[in-house]
Amino acid sequence: MTFPNDETGQVLAEMQSAGIDLTVVHKVVFFQLFEKEERAQAMVAHLAEQAPEMVVELVPDEMPNVWDVNCFVNMTPDYDAIVAQEAEFELLAAKFDGFNDGWGIEA
Repeated sequence: MTFPNDETGQVLAEMQSAGIDLTVVHKVVFFQLFEKEERAQAMVAHLAEQAPEMVVELVPDEMPNVWDVNCFVNMTPDYDAIVAQEAEFELLAAKFDGFNDGWGIEA
């Protein structure tokens, strides 16, 4: 399997090289960052209402005064699906004054 030459493609290629089966469903986590805890909490509340099946956690970041909203989506880590989901989270996080900060797989 080959991937586009960008950050998402490189991560997927590294996962494939590490032996992760990218043809099956995985728990993919998308990271959102916020400078204000109340804005992060607002996004968590929004997702609880709009996507109750999604596992979402709010945790303090390693950096002071930054909060992470981690959104877990069960999906096959297909390049196009990852890019599309990241774009959706980027738009949603922006509504709450945050931004998408990448993704990963719990392996």
